[in-house]
Parts: sequence; structure tokens; C-alpha cells
Amino acid sequence: MVVLLALGIELSPAHAIITGPLLAAMPALASLTMGPKGILSAAAGAFTVTVITATLHHSWGGQVYSNLVSLLVVSAASVTMSNAMRTRRQSELNQVRRVAEAAQRVLLRPVPPRLGPVRMASKYLAAETGAQIGGDLYEAVHTRYGVRMIVGDVRGKGLPAVRLAAAVLGAFREAAHYDEDVAEVVNHCAAALERERAALSELDPADQDGLTEDFVTALVAQVSDAFVVEVVNRGHPPPLVLRRGKVVALIPACPLPPLGLEDLMTDPPAEVESYPFAPGDRLLLHTDGVIEARSPDGDFFPLPETAESVRPCTPSEFLEGLHQELIRHTHGYLADDAAMLLAERLDEAGDSNAPDRRTWAERPRGRR
Repeated sequence: MVVLLALGIELSPAHAIITGPLLAAMPALASLTMGPKGILSAAAGAFTVTVITATLHHSWGGQVYSNLVSLLVVSAASVTMSNAMRTRRQSELNQVRRVAEAAQRVLLRPVPPRLGPVRMASKYLAAETGAQIGGDLYEAVHTRYGVRMIVGDVRGKGLPAVRLAAAVLGAFREAAHYDEDVAEVVNHCAAALERERAALSELDPADQDGLTEDFVTALVAQVSDAFVVEVVNRGHPPPLVLRRGKVVALIPACPLPPLGLEDLMTDPPAEVESYPFAPGDRLLLHTDGVIEARSPDGDFFPLPETAESVRPCTPSEFLEGLHQELIRHTHGYLADDAAMLLAERLDEAGDSNAPDRRTWAERPRGRR
């Protein structure tokens, strides 16, 4: 724009106005918002205007040569400074990514490929630029009662959301090993969330109203020696069961509010819901960042149809296939974090051949 303005002045009756110093400063101005290519483009434009006007007005002389030398010096300095600033920003971004990756390995560690009677895989995609951690959570642990899994999504963003996710995950990892009833595990997660919200409110009283409105949608599932999956759904998108190439959504018969919104419960909590889970079946837990991902045309990601179209493969390859389809659908842009957890039920032979390294006290007992 400045180059065009200078060209207009030089081609008008007001060409007596000296535009050389303004054109010489163009590379420096371009360096504020552009990279080396933009700086060189601005310098080339300024050089072209200078040559055209000097030739048109027959004003070649010491002043024009001085302006060209100034333009060359400023361009070189601007490119050098731009490269230095870009290198510094990239270094800082790499450091942030390393810290985020370390935090992710602590909070959202990958699940083992085999847990008791199931094969497992997990995938986490963060929407935050330059970071790899957000408000989604997942975990799978092998307990005396079977394999227990959780997937959840924290309302809100930033560090408070991460703290709430850490509180729920910590409570799940502890309660999953000691509470026989899956519903009690969920209750411990809700209590931990309430304590963490209270602690955050004490740290920032000004944001107390916002913190008390935060909640966590969560789903806890259990796969034991019986060929069923037990589910407690607290306001989370229903999981999918893939059976013989078809997808079935496990929609709760009695919907419950998310963790942190227990005041909305008017009736006693529903019983744990059980569904058939035969050898070869796959259970897909996911967050709303997957099903609410939109294409540039505004279409939601068709998760059930996509899951049915993925060719037979291992759990990790299956989630990678869903990941690629999700990126293709959104053209590489995710508006929200997305997490997926997949469990494949093995047959009895797979269960009996697996070494049982648990102590006698940790082996399965009868349920109440």
C-alpha cells in the first residue's frame, strides 16, 4: 500500500515531494508482519518505484543512489532481524511443546496394548496450537474386578480445565482398584471434582461463579471375565460397539447429568447398565471433539459410518485410520480436543493363555 502511495505521488504533479526515505523504510515496516519473502517483496517494490520515477523525471543523481543504498542496507538488516526473531520464536515454541508433551505423558499416558481380556489402543488430538494437552481425559487400568476404562471431557479451557481433568483421573486411578461397584468409582470421581473446584475457587475468588459452573462429562466402562461390558454414563456421548462390521451405540436407558451437576438429579442414580460384549467385539469410547468435528461445509464427522468403513486391523491401526479420516474431513483443523479409546474383547483362549501375574488377593472375586 505504501509503495503504491509513493508511486502515485511520483506520477502526479506533486512529485516534488521526496518519497525516497519512505521507500527506503519499506523493508523495515514489512518486517513487523512479514517474513523474509515479504520483506524482499517490499524491497523489490520500493526499488522498482525508485528506478521508474528516477528515469521518468530524469532525476538520476546522488540522492537517488543514496536512497538505493539505504534501501539495500535496510533490506539486509530487516531480513537478518526477521530470521533471528523467527528462530527465537521457534525455539520458544519447541520448549512449550516439550513441556506440554511431558505433561501429557503424566496426565494422559498411552494405554498398554493388552490389559487382561482386551486389546487396547488410545489416541489424543489437541486443538490448542503449539500444545498437546487440553480438557479431554482417558485411562484404562487392569483391576481385580476386570479392565476399567474412563473417558471424559471438561467444560472449559486452559489450566483450570487441565486441573479438573487431573483431579478426575487421579480419583479414577485410585478408586478403580478398591471399589467393587462401578457406580462408586464414578461417585469418587465426582467428589474429587467437587474438591478441586472448591480449591480453585479459593485461589481465584473473582472467578468463583465460573468455576462452580464447570463440569465433566464422563463415561466409565468395565470389561470382566463375563462377556458383557458394564457402563455408567454421566452426560457423555454414548460409546460404540463394533460387531461383525456393524456399529451399535450404547445409549443409556436413564440419562444422568455430568459430574459436577449432581444437583440436577431428581431421582436416585440408575443401576449400572450391562451390554453384550462377545469375543471379537470392539468398544470405542470417544469425546465430543470427534463427533462434533466439522468439515469446511459445516458437516459433522460421521463416526459410526467411518468406523464401519475401516478395514479389519489392529486396535492401534484402527484408531490411526479414524484419525486420518478425521483430519481429512476437517481439512486439518480441529475446533476442539478429541480423544479415542478402543478395547477389543479377546476370546477365552486368549484369556487363559495370558499369564496371571496378580497375587491371590488381587484375583477376581464375586461381585456384590
